[in-house]
Amino acid sequence: MDLPVILGEPIPILYVQMDGTGIPVVKKETEGRKGRTDGQPAHTREVKLGCVFTQATWDKEGYAIRDPDSTTYAGAVETAEEFGKRIYLEAWNRGWNRAQKKVVIGDGAEWIWNLADQHFPGAVQIVDLYHARQHLWELARRLYPNDPVNQKLWMKVHQKRLLDKGKIEKLVLALRSIDPTNTDLLEKIRTEADYFERNAERMRYPKYRRQHLFVGSGVIEAGCKTVIGARFKRSGMFWTVCNANSMIALRCRHLNGRFEDYWETRRAA
Repeated sequence: MDLPVILGEPIPILYVQMDGTGIPVVKKETEGRKGRTDGQPAHTREVKLGCVFTQATWDKEGYAIRDPDSTTYAGAVETAEEFGKRIYLEAWNRGWNRAQKKVVIGDGAEWIWNLADQHFPGAVQIVDLYHARQHLWELARRLYPNDPVNQKLWMKVHQKRLLDKGKIEKLVLALRSIDPTNTDLLEKIRTEADYFERNAERMRYPKYRRQHLFVGSGVIEAGCKTVIGARFKRSGMFWTVCNANSMIALRCRHLNGRFEDYWETRRAA
């Protein structure tokens, strides 16, 4: 894809965040697709959604502050390859080539980091801290079912002293040292240990804090509710992919302040 050089002022920090969320679709759109439960058909399709925003400052405590009205969105029900081109174009139009620091934040899904490597090489990659914490909480509940006291004690060590401090190698070692007799629990522990080991360099949270960067994907999480939200999940409707993508495009254009561009594109088509 050949893109023109965009001139303008340097951008201190530019972020790309990506996530996926399911929407209910008509039966024909899920034929041959497996559901989340073994042996059950799928009832939803995944919307891949991304946002781009900028940051120029931080508060007195050093926490990042997003530039007001700087967030734009791009999304569709489509393959990761197709979406990669879509979010790359959005980032480019927002001044990716002028950004002095570039950051990609996601929840740890493999497709996100594949796209980051392909379309945003050299960007700082960060796994959303709150998703990482959720992984530990799920494990704590499996280790100590119906025992919130021991769950919190376990989290105090593994989250506050290890994960939050970016000591991922020590966290992985601690997880792999757990040796339960339950085979399902053992498999869960191995899966989580692999997750943290695979994303270790994306979880150096103290380092990112010192650079005054965001370490959470709250912007795209909110975007999933704003762009998708009630219009798809709580409306009671089942969508075709074509109609869903039209609505997603319309919502993105509206939130991006490009509403008239959408209708120009539709008339041209």
